[in-house]
Amino acid sequence: MFVKKNNERIKLVFIIAILLFLIIFFKIVYVQTVSYDKLSTLSDDLWSRELPISASRGKILDRNGVVLADNITITSLVIIPNQVKEPEKVAKVLSNILNTDYDDMYAHVTKNTSIERVHPEGRNLSYEIADEINSYKFDGVYVVKEAKRYYPNGNMLSHVLGYTGIDNQGLSGIELLYDDYLTGEDGAIKYYSDAKGNKLDMAEVYTEPEAGLDVMLTIDYDIQVSIERELDNIVSSFSPDHALAVAMNPNTGEILAMSSRPNFDPNNYQKYDEETLNRNLPIWMTYEPGSTFKIITTAAAVEEGVVNLEKDEFYDSGSVTVSGVKLRCWKAGGHGHQTMLQVFENSCNPGFVKMGFSLGKEKLFDYINLFGFGEKTGIDLNGEGEGIIFDVEDVKDLELATTAFGQGVSVTPIQQVTAVSSIVNGGYLYKPYIMKSILDSETNNVFTSGEKELVRKTISKNTSNILKMALESVVANGGGKVTYIDGYRVGGKTGTAQKVENGRYLENNYIMSFMAVLPSNDPEIVLYLAIDNPKKTALLSSYTTTPFVRKILLDIINIMDIKKQDNQKEKDYEWMDKKYYEVPNVIGMTKEEAKKYLTGFEIEFVGDGDIVVEQTPEANTRYYETGTIKLLMGNK
Repeated sequence: MFVKKNNERIKLVFIIAILLFLIIFFKIVYVQTVSYDKLSTLSDDLWSRELPISASRGKILDRNGVVLADNITITSLVIIPNQVKEPEKVAKVLSNILNTDYDDMYAHVTKNTSIERVHPEGRNLSYEIADEINSYKFDGVYVVKEAKRYYPNGNMLSHVLGYTGIDNQGLSGIELLYDDYLTGEDGAIKYYSDAKGNKLDMAEVYTEPEAGLDVMLTIDYDIQVSIERELDNIVSSFSPDHALAVAMNPNTGEILAMSSRPNFDPNNYQKYDEETLNRNLPIWMTYEPGSTFKIITTAAAVEEGVVNLEKDEFYDSGSVTVSGVKLRCWKAGGHGHQTMLQVFENSCNPGFVKMGFSLGKEKLFDYINLFGFGEKTGIDLNGEGEGIIFDVEDVKDLELATTAFGQGVSVTPIQQVTAVSSIVNGGYLYKPYIMKSILDSETNNVFTSGEKELVRKTISKNTSNILKMALESVVANGGGKVTYIDGYRVGGKTGTAQKVENGRYLENNYIMSFMAVLPSNDPEIVLYLAIDNPKKTALLSSYTTTPFVRKILLDIINIMDIKKQDNQKEKDYEWMDKKYYEVPNVIGMTKEEAKKYLTGFEIEFVGDGDIVVEQTPEANTRYYETGTIKLLMGNK
C-alpha cells in the first residue's frame, strides 16, 4: 500500500516537472520569437539616444508655383550634457568662440537634460565658427544641420504668409493656419550610450527627416508685385497712417493679391512691434467706407425697383436737412438737375439720402445684411474683423440717411470686396479663400483643395448688369476718370470717408479709397485700394487713389491677358484729357496721301522710299491725339 502511494507521488511530481518544463520551454520560444521584436526595442531604447534632425517645412507657393516661403539649411550647436567630460573648459571655449557669457554657456553645458539646444547664440552658425567648434572634438558637443524658414521676397505678402518661431512652428498667417500640413516629420541620428551617458562603440542609425506638405495659394505673384510696388509709392508720396489693397476673382472668391502698410520682414519678425505683426489690415481693419458703400445702396434700390438710374431725376441744391442736421454734397452749391445715374457718377450725398428713404430702413438693412456686412466672411486667415452695423430697431431718419452714403456703419475691406464681387458677378456671394491646394512636392498628389463656396444669392442678373453699367459710367464720366484705359472696360467707384475717434469725426483725417472692376461688363478681377489719412494731398479720392489704381490695372491687363473691346463707354473728355482715335491703315500710300489720313497725329517718316511699307502703331488700333505715328518708307 505504501509502495503504491509512493509511486503515485513520484508520477505526480514527474508530471508537474514535465508541465513546468513545457511552460518554461514555451515561454523561451515565445520570448525568442513572438516577443523578440518588442523586447529588443525596449532594450534598444534603454541604451539608445537620439540627436534630432529638424525636417523642412513645406513650401508656400503662389497659384503658378512661384515660391513665397522656402527653407535654408543652417548650422546649430547641440550639447549632450552627460557626455561632456570637462564642462568648465567646454563652457569657456564655446563662450569665447560665440562671444557670449560664460555663465550662460556653463548653464547650457551642465543642464540636467538629455539634449540641450543652444539658442539663440548657437543657431545659424557660420561655416568658420562651426569648423572652429568641431576642431576641439569635445565629447558631447555637436554641430548639426537644421532647416530654417526663409522668405525670398522679404516684406512681400508678409501678413498673409505670417512667420515661424525659432523651432520652425507657425506663429501667424498661413504658417499658423496650415501648420499641421506644413510641419514635416523630424529625423534623427540614433547613437548608444551607457547609463552615465558615455557613448558606446556601436553603429549609429540615421533616420531621414520628411518634409512637410506644400501649400499653394490663390495669390498671383505678378499681381502681388504690382500692388506692393504701388503701396510703397503711396507711402513715399503721402506718408499715410496705413494703406492697403486686396484683389479678388469675383467669380470664385479667390484672393489674387493682398497687402497693407506698414508691413514687416518675416525673416526678422523679432524687430517689429506686435501691432505691426498681427494686424492684417484688409481683413482686420474696420472703418466707415464712405462712397464705395453707395454701390450697395444703389444695388438694393435697383433690385427693389424704387429707382431707375437713367429715367429718375434728382435736384441737388448742395445739401439736405435730416432731423435738423444739414448733410452736404461735396460740391459747393450742388450738382443741380441730375439723373440718378449722374447722382451715382458724381457721388452726390443728398441723392443717396433720397435713395435711402425710398428704400426704407428695413429694406436697406436687409440688403446690408444680405451682402455679408456685420459678420465675418470666413476667409481662411486669422484675425478677421466683423465690422459694426446698426440694429434696425435703433435706426432713425438720420442714421438711415448717413448709412445710405456710407457713414455710420463700420466695415472691413474684405467685406466690401466680397459684396461688390457679388454685385458684378450676377448676384452670387462667394466665400473668399486663399488656399488653393495642399500637395506633396515630390509626387504632386493633392491632399485637399480650396473650392468656391456659394454663401447665398443676393441680387438678380438684371440688377447686376445695371450696376456694372453704372460703375463703368463712373470711370467714363464721374470721379474715376483717371482709371479710364482706352480700349478696356473699367468700372469703379471712389470713396472718401471721414475718420471717427471716440465718437467724433476728425478734422482733415480721411480714408480715401477706390473700388475697381475689370472688365466692367464681364469682370475677372475686383480691386480695392485704400489710403488712411494721406498727407500733402487734395482731399479727394479721385486725385489721390486713382493714379495708383490705374497703374495696377495696366499691369493686370498684361498679367491676365485682358482683351481689348470695341464697345467701351466713351469718356466724357475734359480740356486736359487726351483723346484717343482709331489709327487708319496707310500702308501702300505716298507721304502726301498718308498725311491726309493721319490728321491730328504727329508723323515721323523713316527711310528713303516713296511708299509706306510699315506703320507703328498698327492700323485699327486706338492712339491718343498728337501721338507720333512712325511710317517706314520703301518701294514696291
